[in-house]
Amino acid sequence: MRARLHYLSILVILPIYGIQVCPYIESLKVWQVVVPIAVALSLQYLLRKTLGLRLIAAQPLEWRVARTFWLELALFAASAVGLALYNALMYDFPLVSGLKVLVGVAGLGFFAAVDLALEAEMHVADAVEAGQEHFTPNENPYSMTRRVTVFATVSIVVLIVVFMLLVVKDLDWIIQVDRAVPLEQAKASILKEFAFVLAVVLPHTLNIIHSYARNLRRTLGNQTTVMGRITLGEYGVRVPVASNDELGYIAAHTNEMVASIEAHAFELARTRDVTILSLATLAETRDNETGAHILRTQRYVRILAQHLHDHPSFQDELTDENIILMFKSAPLHDVGKVGIPDAILLKPGKLSDDEFVIMKTHAQLGADALRVAERELGSNSFLRYAREIALTHHEKWDGSGYPQGLKGGEIPLCGRLMAVADVYDALISKRVYKPAFSHDKAMGLIREGAGVHFDPEIVAALDACEDQFQAIARQFGDQHTEAAE
Repeated sequence: MRARLHYLSILVILPIYGIQVCPYIESLKVWQVVVPIAVALSLQYLLRKTLGLRLIAAQPLEWRVARTFWLELALFAASAVGLALYNALMYDFPLVSGLKVLVGVAGLGFFAAVDLALEAEMHVADAVEAGQEHFTPNENPYSMTRRVTVFATVSIVVLIVVFMLLVVKDLDWIIQVDRAVPLEQAKASILKEFAFVLAVVLPHTLNIIHSYARNLRRTLGNQTTVMGRITLGEYGVRVPVASNDELGYIAAHTNEMVASIEAHAFELARTRDVTILSLATLAETRDNETGAHILRTQRYVRILAQHLHDHPSFQDELTDENIILMFKSAPLHDVGKVGIPDAILLKPGKLSDDEFVIMKTHAQLGADALRVAERELGSNSFLRYAREIALTHHEKWDGSGYPQGLKGGEIPLCGRLMAVADVYDALISKRVYKPAFSHDKAMGLIREGAGVHFDPEIVAALDACEDQFQAIARQFGDQHTEAAE
């Protein structure tokens, strides 16, 4: 459609241009001017389709824009030469007349070729973004600044040459008519010719600027969008590389940078996971509870957090990333038990009041140890959740918990989630001081604790997810877990 519009506009403009600048063409009848131009453009249009399939569509993406430009420009130049030869042979026009035709056709063809090349650049971007083909920019791309400079230079040269042709023609005309035509009429005629040229060149120039800005806006928009997503931690995205210039080069190197960041982020995530696993394993070696307790409770936390993901009170904090961090950090909830004496930690029976006071210090011990590591990594690290969980998973909704006696919303959300998960698992598991409770009995006790021990909203979430809790308990059971009949 865009090519047809260019060809139709040239078919209208070129005869008027020829009449304006060349007295020989002006001497012909209208049909003698229009018909050869129409035939030449029609043949050219048919030829561009055939050559386009072979020289452009079948070639790699990185060649298509430049080849579109040169093919279109070459075809218009060939049509200009053909028209000049036709006029010379049919009407014995001199060489200067042929040069004027060449300037007009080549000038209009240049604007058309640039615009169609920019359209081809847009189609290349469509193919790249759709994932249909891959684009590899050259190491020495044809720069944007050079393209803009060439376009501006050629546009100015075309405009100057056409004005010069008009001036020469008008001077000859004035000499020939001498004073037969009033001066004011001559001035008006010359101004109309100049206005015609500006009316042709200005819209073509503005169209090129618009097409160039459209492609540039798209490329920069892709770059900005991807960089914004990378800032949010989405390292799997890439900038579409769809141009053989500085922007394509920047996009390619941006993708290399993102790949490097993604690899480093993966290594950091592995380091985080290994750190958590090592600390959790250390705590497990001294605890009389099993590793299955860690596996179960972290999955309970994740189930509850996912259920509350869209809850108005929690959706700001329970992002997908934070849910993952809570899941990863949950195994460290009892890491402070490594600081509890064996005589208390491994006692095969119920603790005395004094022993229980010492046992309760494990929450603060774990938080203090994690705070040291967090201080090195920063407050936004994954250890923030680990510290908060370790410190607050024994706090109670009514403020009667330990170690700080926090109440209600003062308790971090991760600590409230861990409290429900930890107590549920303790209830359905056998301990030296109690038998394993059934799921129904455990659920009854937790429901009784809603608004006293536990956040009521989290208890409601447990009610909605109790089948998933039971499935986790069965999947990660151990020899110490015996569900009561």
